[in-house]
Amino acid sequence: MATNAQWTVVFDDKVIINQTVKNSEGYSTPYFLTDSSYDSFWNDSKWSNVWAIQYKDDDHDYNDTVEFRDETPHKTWTQANLGDFREQFVNKWDVKHLETLQFNWDQNNINGETEEEKILRLGARPSSYSSY
Repeated sequence: MATNAQWTVVFDDKVIINQTVKNSEGYSTPYFLTDSSYDSFWNDSKWSNVWAIQYKDDDHDYNDTVEFRDETPHKTWTQANLGDFREQFVNKWDVKHLETLQFNWDQNNINGETEEEKILRLGARPSSYSSY
């Protein structure tokens, strides 16, 4: 991961976006966590008034923003007191990103190519991913 990754979370869309990791078209990488296994996470009462989060993974609070649905003034991540951002959002994004890397590796085949040739061409199949 590049240091100082920038993150956006949009609660209505149930999406976590790593602004730092770009796809082949140069766009930031979003993962929508919409299946029912994430319902309890998104429905946690602490998120009930949160509309979006802008977070810069740099251990400085002044450039993070928690945006609220009502007239509550925006707060920094620390002021909002919502827990560990990395544990709650980055780790979920990392799991989805690893799944995507593995899927892309699995689908990148050349007819008649052996497993050994594929590993020489692409490297080993990704087995882990960490944004920090």
